[in-house]
Amino acid sequence: MNGSARRFASVLLVDPRGWVLLQERDEHARISPDCWGLVGGHVEPGEAVERAAHRELGEETGLAVGHDGLTGPLRLWRDFTAHEDGATIWVFTGATRATDADVVCGEGRQIVFVEPSAAVTLPLSDVAAVVVPLFLDSPEYASLLP
Repeated sequence: MNGSARRFASVLLVDPRGWVLLQERDEHARISPDCWGLVGGHVEPGEAVERAAHRELGEETGLAVGHDGLTGPLRLWRDFTAHEDGATIWVFTGATRATDADVVCGEGRQIVFVEPSAAVTLPLSDVAAVVVPLFLDSPEYASLLP
């Protein structure tokens, strides 16, 4: 990867019902406005990808892994390359006991837990349209279910 390639860290949390945390982006979003996507964002220069995932989760949702008593550790699930510009997206996953009431929406219209069969029918961002169905069919998702 060259130094100019964009890097993103994203998080998929799974609640005790098996629902996944997704963000509804608003019309002001630079990437995929008015679509549903993953919680996450840019990895800052010199920042470790896992640290960026924790930072973005906190900034966008108010949840803090291990510190809020609700969210367990994050694990790197996979990385993806965005075909349009070659950006790399690392996706971390984890289980949480958080509910919609625990989430403080720091960006977008809303950040809520979505039932899996409904999640794949939403107007998803290009990245989420690839990642969410793959995740829901993965052993990683199954391992996060109660």
